[in-house]
Amino acid sequence: MSRGKGLSDPEREALEGLIGYVFEDRERLERAITHSSARVAKSGNYERLEFLGDRVLGLCVAELLFTTFRNAGEGELSVRLNQLVSADSCAEVADQLELHRFVRTGADLKKITGQRMKNVRADVVESLIAAIYLDGGLEASRAFVLRNWSARATASTPMRRDAKTELQEWAHQKFGFAPSYRIEDRSGPDHAPEFTVVVEVSGIAPESGTDRSKRAAEQVAAERMLLREGVWTIQAPVTR
Repeated sequence: MSRGKGLSDPEREALEGLIGYVFEDRERLERAITHSSARVAKSGNYERLEFLGDRVLGLCVAELLFTTFRNAGEGELSVRLNQLVSADSCAEVADQLELHRFVRTGADLKKITGQRMKNVRADVVESLIAAIYLDGGLEASRAFVLRNWSARATASTPMRRDAKTELQEWAHQKFGFAPSYRIEDRSGPDHAPEFTVVVEVSGIAPESGTDRSKRAAEQVAAERMLLREGVWTIQAPVTR
């Protein structure tokens, strides 16, 4: 991780080797790995790229699933898609590529490793996908996604139903009440908001979850409650 400095030629070559793409426009690569805390006026930061990369990733993964699981219904495909484009999956890709070694941040952001900074690492992956898309087109960005998501997509990890559905059925069966959700906090810029949602079930302590949409935050909160109450167990992470 660098503190606001641009990439040296050896660093750029190392990073391009890891992501498997050589940029025509080096400034795009610089922007894609620059956190807003770096406050670098020339190249800017990755916030707008992260917005675009999220959509490109979703398209490429949806296409991958559509062609890989030809007999799967819409429900199963949606569950798989949500898992594969989640912050957890994107952060795993960032960690495998060791992108934290190249991300430019401000002095107030000491490190981006660890669970607390998971979303930052996930955002960098999405911003890189967008930068590749703008620099080399859809084929180049699709190639990056396939290299890093194909093994995840085809792994034999059992697919769960979505957490909200599971929690609703469990809560109704055990307590006779459906869960209720409420937004506790909303932060971040308009193009990249972050929601914190609290889920409550009568008879047990509430739980919260944070993600980049209200719906995703509800799923996180529901999953945390299911894990806490022992309804679900933690699944082993997907490996390449």
